Amino acid sequence: MSAQEETIQNKLFPVFLKLENFRVLIVGGGKVALEKITAILNNSPKAVITLVGTHVSDEIKQLTTDLINVTIHQRSFVDSDLDNIDLLITAVNNKQTSLHIKQLAKEKNILTNVADTPEQCDFYLGSIVQKGNIKIAVSTNGKSPTVAKRIRETLEEAFPENINESLDNLTQLRNYLSGDFAEKVNQLNEITAVLTKQGIKKKPRISKQRIWIYSLSIPVLIILGYLIAYLAPPAIIGGYAYRIAESIDSSILLYITAGFTAQMIDGALGMGYGVTATSFLLSFGITPAASSASVHASEVFTSGVSGLMHLKFGNVNTKLFKNLLIPGAIGAILGAYILSSFEEYNYIIKPVVSAYTLILGIVIVSKALKKDKIRQKIKRLFPLAFAGGFLDAIGGGGWGPIVASTLIARGRNPKYSIGSVNLAEFFIALSSSLTFVTIIGLTHWMIIVGLIMGGVIAAPIAAYLANKIPTKAVMLLVGIVVIILSLKRIIF
Repeated sequence: MSAQEETIQNKLFPVFLKLENFRVLIVGGGKVALEKITAILNNSPKAVITLVGTHVSDEIKQLTTDLINVTIHQRSFVDSDLDNIDLLITAVNNKQTSLHIKQLAKEKNILTNVADTPEQCDFYLGSIVQKGNIKIAVSTNGKSPTVAKRIRETLEEAFPENINESLDNLTQLRNYLSGDFAEKVNQLNEITAVLTKQGIKKKPRISKQRIWIYSLSIPVLIILGYLIAYLAPPAIIGGYAYRIAESIDSSILLYITAGFTAQMIDGALGMGYGVTATSFLLSFGITPAASSASVHASEVFTSGVSGLMHLKFGNVNTKLFKNLLIPGAIGAILGAYILSSFEEYNYIIKPVVSAYTLILGIVIVSKALKKDKIRQKIKRLFPLAFAGGFLDAIGGGGWGPIVASTLIARGRNPKYSIGSVNLAEFFIALSSSLTFVTIIGLTHWMIIVGLIMGGVIAAPIAAYLANKIPTKAVMLLVGIVVIILSLKRIIF
């Protein structure tokens, strides 16, 4: 064996077949056969397929009901089934039978895939990533289909949905170029020279000093405006502004503290703003409906900016965002309606909400202590998003901890999960806020202003500390704080 051969671990030669030009035989009619025929039809819908099996599942029959290019024979395999066949896939739950069919196919020079028996395969069906005209096949040399599947899922989320548009543009450019290779290079240089002449503007970097100035200017201006309105004579500033200034008391400092703490946690974790702020407000004696309404009103600002940033930097999976948006908004509206319509039952709702935040705290602590595990990717997003929106409105928070944590724990790409959930959170918070305002009105503006001020002050600090403090340590601390506050409300 040469040195070059020793360095090659996977010696498979990747080939993309125009399968509609081949005749495929699948032996078997169970779950594995369903997986194989589904993979073929997803990639080559016009492939001519014959399936033979003593028992053919209802799923296969339903899948192929209207397909004229698929023929099903519900019977045992016979040697003549291999006549006029180009490719063979055996998916029977009997190794002896599989090996016998494989041997017959070998005598007829038919390439064969023997399911779950890599050493007997002439070819493998790899995991496929497809975005428009781009197709990537992933193979682990038959070692681990699960790893190939996980790589496929990662690549599917990594490639943007509009990449096919780039391919179309490049195709038009290729068709435009003419002449030999040297001439095409010259023409391409002329086209791309336009970019250098016009100049590709680089995005200016914002210094840390500017970030601090921008962030601190808002609360400073608000405080300055308050001092001017409070100290200046009413005749100078007007009666309305004076009445607003008079209505502000020292309790706003508590709300600023709540907003600051919640944003610090949210900035470090990417979640936890709602549940933390609500826990603090309830501890100050604010009613559940008022707490949730105030938190969501302030969260419209914070989640809006956060969502736009994720969208700008390409952290949003459009399909995932759309799947979360509608059910999340419906759940949020329903939760806000129930919470605000039954305010007279606060003595019942408050301990229920406290129990909910207690459970969330326990969940956060358990996630901090638990080792990361690869779990099955969640597919049914509607109930998850609906429950997240509903409980978020009821408890004043929980959209991030419920939805983002579940998606990431079940194998979704963290970058796109957090980005998509953050962008959707703006609309969830907006839905809850509009519902609260419609039913109970906007009567807690001082709480909202305090939360926004505290959040704005904390934002740059949290961003700076995000990469300094271990995530699990922050999660553990957050969980413990939420548990203590929840227990305090339940017991006392």
